[in-house]
Amino acid sequence: MVFRLRLGIGARRRERCTLLFVVVIFLVIFVGGIIYLPGGEGADSSGEGGFVRKIQRIFNSKNPNPIKPPKKHPAVPETDGMHDPPRDHHAEIETQANLEQKFGHQKDPDLSDEQHQRIKEEIAREKAAFIKEQKQKEIEIENERKQQLLKITAAPHHQGVETGGEPKDAQAKTRRDFVRKMMKTAWDGYQNHAMGHNELKPLAKRGHSAGIFGSSRMGATVVDALDTLYIMGLKDEFKVARDWVAQHLSFNVNTQVSVFEMNIRFVGGLLSAFALTKDEVFKIKAKELADKLLPAFKTPTGVPWALVNLNSGYGFNYNWASGGSSILAEFGSLHLEWSYLTQITGENVYLEKVNKIRKVMHDTPKSDGLYPNYFNPKTGSWGQKHVSLGALGDSFYEYLIKGWIMSGETDHLAKDMYFDAMRAIDKHLIRKSRGGFTYAGVYNYGSVESKMEHLACFSGGMFGLGSKHAPSDLQERHMELGKEIARTCRESYRNSATHIGPESFRFEGPHEAKALRQNEKYYILRPEVVETYFVMWRLTHDQKYRDWAWDAAQAIEKHCHVGVGFSGIRDVYQVPPSHDDVQQSFFLAETLKYLYLIFSDDDLMRLDEWVFNTEAHPLPVSGKNR
Repeated sequence: MVFRLRLGIGARRRERCTLLFVVVIFLVIFVGGIIYLPGGEGADSSGEGGFVRKIQRIFNSKNPNPIKPPKKHPAVPETDGMHDPPRDHHAEIETQANLEQKFGHQKDPDLSDEQHQRIKEEIAREKAAFIKEQKQKEIEIENERKQQLLKITAAPHHQGVETGGEPKDAQAKTRRDFVRKMMKTAWDGYQNHAMGHNELKPLAKRGHSAGIFGSSRMGATVVDALDTLYIMGLKDEFKVARDWVAQHLSFNVNTQVSVFEMNIRFVGGLLSAFALTKDEVFKIKAKELADKLLPAFKTPTGVPWALVNLNSGYGFNYNWASGGSSILAEFGSLHLEWSYLTQITGENVYLEKVNKIRKVMHDTPKSDGLYPNYFNPKTGSWGQKHVSLGALGDSFYEYLIKGWIMSGETDHLAKDMYFDAMRAIDKHLIRKSRGGFTYAGVYNYGSVESKMEHLACFSGGMFGLGSKHAPSDLQERHMELGKEIARTCRESYRNSATHIGPESFRFEGPHEAKALRQNEKYYILRPEVVETYFVMWRLTHDQKYRDWAWDAAQAIEKHCHVGVGFSGIRDVYQVPPSHDDVQQSFFLAETLKYLYLIFSDDDLMRLDEWVFNTEAHPLPVSGKNR
């Protein structure tokens, strides 16, 4: 019994010793593994990695010279010198940790308050110097990126493809040179007095910016003028504009902008410049902006907001737009640019967004086949029944027929929607005045106002352009509408003292194609009338369209050329006119480009190879001009 007791006690002692030995060995292996574990710093902040770092910090805090594992550097992504590499957020966290470690200060009880204060001040100075040095490095990196963009050049075999077009007719050549000189004047005034601003005030000789561009200087005139400068062969001016885009054009701004205006002017202008030159700078910038506009599409229907903040991505609509609706002409004028962007980037997101809009418009029921100008992107319902080929509606229809042409005649939905809409518009909006002038009125709740807007004058060219693609029963009718609308809009110019057309004109009583109200009499260098002249000239080669365009060019030179550029006028019926002192960017993008092309040979920007967006920026027809 005693023997058994002693034997049991001895056995338990041996067991305890063995167990203690095992525990000690385990702790040595475990703790040693933690301290020397490779890659611990790079682990995730949660799970095992997070626990490992916590244990390491415990040991390191007790050890003034801890043995640290070698740091794992993430692989540096390859770049082509044009795209910024992905941001390394772990590196950012590490930098912040280094700042805290480098400039942190814990109070030492053996030092006086005065000594602590001196130490804090010294640390603050060192920290400020360190941050300044880091910012300088960031600036140097950004400057290097800009220099890389500047080094990108157009493909040699593609340079100059869409310049030239000198007419054989001596008269046409003289007139074309006249328009080219107007462009040179407009650009030089802008470059010398407002470069980087959105637009020019030619009398005040300084920059100007409309609210559609937000509060930032984004060089709207530079981007809008790019393709016009290139087409006209103004090589030095084009290089200045190109280099400004590479060095200074930035969309990293905290401002709200019009999605529509940023698309047709900036995305369209950049894509057109890329299509003409194959210069990667323009594609990069166009994609940057399109990505900034993408948050505007975050609506229940996929129809985008009218406005978006380029920094936050917050989108919203104008309060005045029929209860916060989106506007037909605005969300309907994205398809050309975004489909081409998908084509050249290989990223489907852009085409998917505009195809969704197209489907929503097709599927939403419409009264009498008419598309109202307002659509609520949240409820998916139409706003007030206001229909127009002018303001708020115009380019929606333009992009349908041009979408069909640009697709290489494969986008059958666009074609069907266009001709269905034109049948309804011909029935409900097209009218003939007592004097025999055909015009597109403004439709409000079943009645048609007997006025036509300058903006609607583009439709003459649209009807003409679409006539060759129309069903057989519409071909002759649409060509006739093109000719008649051109004649009507010409009459609005002929009736004014300046021989420039007003913002809108009426057909009331004895008055034919004349503005009757003061707020209709202004002209802001708009292009729609000469746009129709250009298209109808290319389709018919009727000399009258060149003559009418020449009359318009001379009138604009005579009455709008002031100061260091060109200005809109407040009353086209008053001579000499009063000027609004704004040179609109679209004057360089559209008005002067169309005038120049009217007097050029047809081989320059052929209508079967190029489609002009609603800001006159040419984009290639699918399968051509690659």
